[in-house]
Amino acid sequence: MPVEKGPAVPGPRRRVTQRDIARLSGVSQATVSLVLNNRLDGGVRIAADTRQRVLDAIRETGYVADPIARRLADHYNRIIGVFTYEPVFPSGARDFFHPFLLGLEEQAERLGCDLLLLTSAPVDGGRRRMFAEGSRIRLADGCVLLGQEVDRGDLERLVTEGIPFVSVGRRDDAGGPVPYVGADYPAATAALVERAATLGHERIAYVGRGEGPESYADRLRGFRAAAAKAGVAYGRIPVAATEKLDAAVAEGVTAVFLEEPADIPAVTAWAADRGLDVPGDLSVVALGDPTRPVSIDLDVTGFTIPRREMGRQALDVFLGLLGSGAEERAEADVQRLLPCELHDGATLAPAPTGRNHS
Repeated sequence: MPVEKGPAVPGPRRRVTQRDIARLSGVSQATVSLVLNNRLDGGVRIAADTRQRVLDAIRETGYVADPIARRLADHYNRIIGVFTYEPVFPSGARDFFHPFLLGLEEQAERLGCDLLLLTSAPVDGGRRRMFAEGSRIRLADGCVLLGQEVDRGDLERLVTEGIPFVSVGRRDDAGGPVPYVGADYPAATAALVERAATLGHERIAYVGRGEGPESYADRLRGFRAAAAKAGVAYGRIPVAATEKLDAAVAEGVTAVFLEEPADIPAVTAWAADRGLDVPGDLSVVALGDPTRPVSIDLDVTGFTIPRREMGRQALDVFLGLLGSGAEERAEADVQRLLPCELHDGATLAPAPTGRNHS
């Protein structure tokens, strides 16, 4: 008895193509393309049974759309580059960067996107160069930028060339508005300064650079504005060095605000060596989360950065930029500051009496 043979299914060693799907489902390749991209070009309607035949053939063969072909057809392929200026996986950095990456991954899965970690860029002066020769940034639809410090030249080129991107962390304009999702450091820092003022601290100090990355400058800006508003004397100590901390206490400082919370163990050890009780003699406030691994035994007063949510919303902003014109981007919500969560802790106490000086 003769056996009726249907269309041959492509062998496992050859990648299934749209032409194969068209042959198996008895339709044109154009129809397959329309079904794959869920489009109705020129008002073309595809019958439900025809569409189902195409979907069945796709499922049976395990067809996966060629991302480059999809990009040519749709102008984007839902592959988003992630460019990190600093290594994010070494043990010294992974604790800080992990929540950002987790938020990015969770939202990418939810939105049906893939993330492409761009790691081939050469390192120059300890930092990766985005547009170096052989850059693969254009393999993706654009990119998410991650790192404490971002190269200004890269930002300007991204803005000028109209490459879709979003920064995790607030960035200053670079020849135009920079899309970002950042933490509201000024508001969180100001709230903690106001608490210190309410507790009677009349002289306080900001410990840290207060310049360079926008996140540092934002903290110092919030610190200064709140201190001035509360009528509190304030100063800045560039680094948590022993002699500088000694000088600050000698001048009557009763509360220090640490730009880098990883300095807490060093500051508390210094205080113990001087016979200073924390917080009885000196209050210590952390302005964020440690950027390097440390062991902190105290329940420190401060705030936490919404790192995971920043990663999630960065992808929302990015996808909102795809296909948008300049006017649409200008009106879109592409610059977001998320509130930080304040933590009361146990290291901010009423100012000790007899320590402040005018």
